[in-house]
Amino acid sequence: MLNKIGYHPSVATWNLALLAFLKVGRNDFVWKLYQDMIDSGVVVDIDVATVGCLIQAFCNDGNASKGYELLRQVLEDGLLPDNVAFNKLIAGFCKTRNYGRVSELLHTMIARNRAPDIYTYQEVINGLCKKRKCLEGYRIFNDLKDRGYAPDRVMYTTMIHGLCKMEWLGDARKLWFEMINKGMLPNEYTYNALLHGLYKVHDLKEAEKLFKEMLDKGYGEITVSYNTMIAGFCWHGRMDEAYHLFEEMPKKGIVRDLITFNTLIKGFCMEGKTVESLSLLKELSVQGLQPSTPSYTPIIKNLCQVGHMQEAKDLLNDMQTRGLEPIVCTHDHVIAGLCEQGNVAEGMERLVEMLKNRLKPRRETFEKLVQCLSQSDRLDDSLLVLDFMLRIGYALRNGICHSLVTKFCEGNAHFVESCLGEVLEIN
Repeated sequence: MLNKIGYHPSVATWNLALLAFLKVGRNDFVWKLYQDMIDSGVVVDIDVATVGCLIQAFCNDGNASKGYELLRQVLEDGLLPDNVAFNKLIAGFCKTRNYGRVSELLHTMIARNRAPDIYTYQEVINGLCKKRKCLEGYRIFNDLKDRGYAPDRVMYTTMIHGLCKMEWLGDARKLWFEMINKGMLPNEYTYNALLHGLYKVHDLKEAEKLFKEMLDKGYGEITVSYNTMIAGFCWHGRMDEAYHLFEEMPKKGIVRDLITFNTLIKGFCMEGKTVESLSLLKELSVQGLQPSTPSYTPIIKNLCQVGHMQEAKDLLNDMQTRGLEPIVCTHDHVIAGLCEQGNVAEGMERLVEMLKNRLKPRRETFEKLVQCLSQSDRLDDSLLVLDFMLRIGYALRNGICHSLVTKFCEGNAHFVESCLGEVLEIN
């Protein structure tokens, strides 16, 4: 269009436009604009800044591999993108746990005199901490300080969060005070990271003290802070206090999100309070939120455990109608509940359906069905389930074997020997 009105932007102008669309997350416009560059003939003058934009776009699309291939191509052509492009690639490969590629990129930067900056290492440490490789991230963090780098608040917060997930509260607190001594005040994310860690090590007294400090500093009046505090109370069975915070949120203008509801639903279910959990599930929908699989899972489990199988199956059907996929253990709970009520026929059907869908039931599910089927004198079916169980790779425990043999021996002992022999020989 610009060509039609006689305006021919320079490469620098095109690059500014590409960067603008990258900043607002419009990758679709980045690729459209790049196609316009090709159509206008500017692409013959492609420079390192354009390459950097395209690498970032590939990474934003979750395709770091294509970004890496472009990097290799331009390196061969003598172009060297800036650190932002390298940082994006490193972040992308950290997400996919391709740490070999991350190491290769770091070595490439150093070999090309493109020294990794603090943001490069931030991506590495963040990626390691998110993928449960916090110890390696902590090593890099300390190595950076020894080499004269000055970590910023974001990096300290990332590291504190990682250490808290590992329950290394001593080291987390050390970094907390270290960053304060360096003039960097903790923000709401730093507070929440440490708060989460305190709950994990069951230090409720310190957690409540820290939450009060957050409120005094104006950091507690956000959804994530309340969610963290509610989760802490739920973990320790203090549901009255958790629900009090839940009710307090709208009064203070704090939005209650899906995590808020799911946390409370799980907390009430852990205390056996299924009625309260069902009430929250209804309220969740009334407030315009879409329930997720974790909204249903603990409620269905509880309903199965107390024998309310019709309600459990109705909820299971409701979540599937919404396009939500139950986790494997939900099917296990339903089968166990059906067996407890003597409905082994439906339990058997659901087991077969699980196996058809390539879901792996727990060993306890197989054992429950084997016992119930044998007690209902459906001996052929119990042997069939036992066969499925052994084929999947579960071992036959002594208790189940003994109860099976006992039941079979009520009839024909020779029949027992031959049938069990066949099953065990096959497996």
